Amino acid sequence: MTPSTRKIRLILDLRRRGITNTDLLSAFERVPREDFVPDAFLDQCYEDIALPIGYGQTVSQPSVVATMLQALEIESGHKVLEIGMGSGYQTALLTYLCRRVYAIELHKELQREAEKRLYALNRNNFTSMAGDGSLGWPQQAPFARIISAAAADDVPRKLAEQLDDGGILILPIGGEKEIQKIVKVVRVGDEFEIEDLGPVRFVPLVQNSS
Repeated sequence: MTPSTRKIRLILDLRRRGITNTDLLSAFERVPREDFVPDAFLDQCYEDIALPIGYGQTVSQPSVVATMLQALEIESGHKVLEIGMGSGYQTALLTYLCRRVYAIELHKELQREAEKRLYALNRNNFTSMAGDGSLGWPQQAPFARIISAAAADDVPRKLAEQLDDGGILILPIGGEKEIQKIVKVVRVGDEFEIEDLGPVRFVPLVQNSS
């Protein structure tokens, strides 16, 4: 089965799982996931599984990425903060969905490699840095949307406070050995409404001690 055939199968599977946003499905069709996984896993790049990318990190399984991005309700004019750039795969998807992405990755080498991949695909509407994602990016706040690919023990207040009024934060909550869940946080003035979107498994949101 060719990569293009595998990709079509994955997109059909995403539709069956309830992913109905046409812009999001189009982004999955346009982004070559094979460019964002190690060569050793190329034969699995369109399977609905997480794959290791080094430094104890993974590129998340496509159905989880799609579920979180659909819940984010992104519009084309939005400025989006991404916590956990990883290999850059989700960043690439986001560049097709919003005006600009600000991506933070704890591991400098992962961030550099992700940047190279994105530029090689002519994706330029993003800015990235290596740093502690739990702190957000206050210099660029507020954001219409924030998404985290790493789990936190609770909703990080510093992230939630960097949302626009009416803004949405999607992230996994729960310790590494606990049952984790995806939550949707909506800012309403100075209050935050939280909705449970179901169970998931992510690497922890690690704070940089340096």
